[in-house]
Amino acid sequence: MSATAPYAGPSPIRRPVAAAALLAALVSLVFGLLLAGAGPASAHAALTGSDPQDGAVVDTAPKEVTLSFSEAIAVGDDSIRVLDPSGKRADTEAEPRDLSEGGTVRYGVALHSGLPDGTYTVAWQAISADSHPISGAFTFSIGAPSETTVALSSQEAGGGPVGVVYDIARYAAYGGFVLLVGGSAFVLICWRGGASALPMQRLVVRGWLTLTAATLVMLLLRNPYTGSGKFADAFDLAGLQSVLDTKPGAALVSRLLLLGAAALFIAVLFGTYARREDEQERKDLTFGLAVGGGVVAAGIAATWAMSEHASTGIQASIAMPVDVAHLLAVAAWLGGLASLLVALYRTPDIGSAAVRRFSAVAFSSVVVLAATGIYQSWRQVGSWSALTGTRYGQLLIIKVALIGVLLAVAWFSRRWTGRLTDTAVAPSGGKKKAAEENTAPDEASDDVAPERAAQLARQRAVLTATKKKRIRDADPERSGLRRSVLAEAAVAVVLLAVTTMLTSTEPGRTEEEAAGGATAATAPAAGGPVNLSMPFDTGGRNGKGTVRIDLDPGRTGSNDLHVWIDGSDGEPMDVPELKLALTLESKDIGPLPVVPNRLAEGHWTASGVQIPMAGDWKIDVTVRTSDIDQVTIDKNAKIG
Repeated sequence: MSATAPYAGPSPIRRPVAAAALLAALVSLVFGLLLAGAGPASAHAALTGSDPQDGAVVDTAPKEVTLSFSEAIAVGDDSIRVLDPSGKRADTEAEPRDLSEGGTVRYGVALHSGLPDGTYTVAWQAISADSHPISGAFTFSIGAPSETTVALSSQEAGGGPVGVVYDIARYAAYGGFVLLVGGSAFVLICWRGGASALPMQRLVVRGWLTLTAATLVMLLLRNPYTGSGKFADAFDLAGLQSVLDTKPGAALVSRLLLLGAAALFIAVLFGTYARREDEQERKDLTFGLAVGGGVVAAGIAATWAMSEHASTGIQASIAMPVDVAHLLAVAAWLGGLASLLVALYRTPDIGSAAVRRFSAVAFSSVVVLAATGIYQSWRQVGSWSALTGTRYGQLLIIKVALIGVLLAVAWFSRRWTGRLTDTAVAPSGGKKKAAEENTAPDEASDDVAPERAAQLARQRAVLTATKKKRIRDADPERSGLRRSVLAEAAVAVVLLAVTTMLTSTEPGRTEEEAAGGATAATAPAAGGPVNLSMPFDTGGRNGKGTVRIDLDPGRTGSNDLHVWIDGSDGEPMDVPELKLALTLESKDIGPLPVVPNRLAEGHWTASGVQIPMAGDWKIDVTVRTSDIDQVTIDKNAKIG
């Protein structure tokens, strides 16, 4: 419906030009601000690197395979599988180890020892922080490439029939939310008489039923959607319990609880409120319903914000309330538009005042949508290349274009709104005449059976409604408004579908960063294993010996550290304490402490030692041979 101020008379020709100029300025502002620089923003996680790299050929079998991601992920026992050329598991089938450190998200799985030469396949599947499943696969070779019998499913995570049904439920959930919230707001703010109109009651109740059913379907399908892809697993109690322990599962359960409160709100709105005749009592009840309904609506909107794009990346504490405001504005505009369409086509009683009030509501909603949309676009896109070269950016362009079309159609609706009067619904004396027709006693009412009297009353009601509909349909202003609002609703349906697609699409900024990260990660790594030998003397009895250090693969990222201590006689030597620290003095990085674990006599080891940057690193080793005898030695080594 109209997204401008209520019509105040005939529009001169300059008003369409001014409206077009305003729209062009708004679009320019959106695309200008979304390209402003910002820190990295995340949504769907993406694989940014691996060790070994995709397609790499290594001389010796690695001890583990590590994968790096653009954001935090949730993993399970089989999230990372390594398959040998025959298709058998080459990893130890343990849960992936979290090797993340600082801003780097990395997971690894240990491999069996003595793996033969050939091509190995790494298949991975996880859930990104914004609740969407991700998956992929790559290969590396030991010794030399070989033929492999591994055949992985081409179905992406979250795909297949389960994915189709889950996506349908997602679309239905957004649609139900829009009808529930927008329809209720339309009744409370624009047309209070609509609380007694059966078509309006049906619209809001159907919105509640749709959102509730869609939420239940999503909760049941969440386990197979992110895992096996089999419908039968929807009723796996263990799987359902695991879903409830996740952020998306908690959001869906919270939504169901809030929908229970929404059911009570609907009962009061179309029950007690609709029957209230005292103006002051109805005003007080309107305020209470507006406050309570607003809290419930914001809570339901927050179940999306807390589990999807807004909850990850930069400024999440700002992005989530902005997302809630955006969803509420969408519901008020598009849900109110659907309510107005139902009122114009299904009820003869809506007056011009209600239509004008919705015009003001629509205008306020568009202002909120513009402000929140600009922020969201800036956060999720960030560059012209991401805007035009990624699916998210292209969908965003389509969304902005659809909003432009919707505003253009709304301008025509505004013109019809300005011409609309209430005389078409009830011409002079029409309401009084209709009332007289409905209440005039039947001349033979005393002689007519109750069944016959009820039948005559129904016939008179139908006749009166038919007359009202005929008068209403004959009104050219009302007919023109219905046609323009119908066109708005058609565009709004497409707009809502595109908006829902955006919530499940990897944002352009993340996609570009992941692509750049993957390119950098697959570049040949410099350096090689670091081997150091460092003599020490703590000054006490049996305080002399040699420290030998192996750091493998000796490059940036995750490394395995082995430390051996030999006594002065060349035999393995145990000491009470051994500590290491790594410092890159040229970049003021460190010291980074490493405390290895004793593996055997004279042998200590540490896995996942992170080297954040290549350079000339100083390795400090502290050896304590008694309660009072201790020494720290150091040596530099080129790493990476």
